[in-house]
Formats: sequence, C-alpha cells, structure tokens
Amino acid sequence: MLGERALSKLRWRCRRGLLENDLYIDRFFQTFADTLTVSQGQAMLDLMDLSDNDLLDLHLARKPLAEVEPALDRSDVHEVLSMLRNR
Repeated sequence: MLGERALSKLRWRCRRGLLENDLYIDRFFQTFADTLTVSQGQAMLDLMDLSDNDLLDLHLARKPLAEVEPALDRSDVHEVLSMLRNR
C-alpha cells in the first residue's frame, strides 16, 4: 500500500489546471486513496506528466493511451486510467 506521506505527495502532484481533470482526480482519491498500491501511485504520477488536454482526452476516452503517449501504454497505467474513468 501507498504510505500516508507518499499519498500526500501524490495528491499534491495531481493538481491540474483544467477543472474537469481536477474533478476526475478528486473523485479518484475519494474512492481509492486508502487502497492505492505503490505501482498504482507510480502509474498516476506517470499520467500527471501529460498535458491537461491529453489527460482529459484519456479520461473521456477520446484517444487511446498508445496514441497519446506510447511509453505509457502499460498495464499499470491502463489500470489507473480505468479507475479514473469509473469514478
């Protein structure tokens, strides 16, 4: 599991410029904060390196992950993206 300090740093890193992204991310943390694994936390950090528009495209499934950032087309990132979408 992700420790309290690591979770706090992750929340801070996940603040975004687009309100829509913040809404998805806030609901994600409300649901999964207590059960996030280190792997899921790292995948979330990797997603936060994307631009706000690319991240929103992924949330809304307008573009596949492989098109937005081929290096992130991994199972752990897909898992976190699914968690974001289903909240």
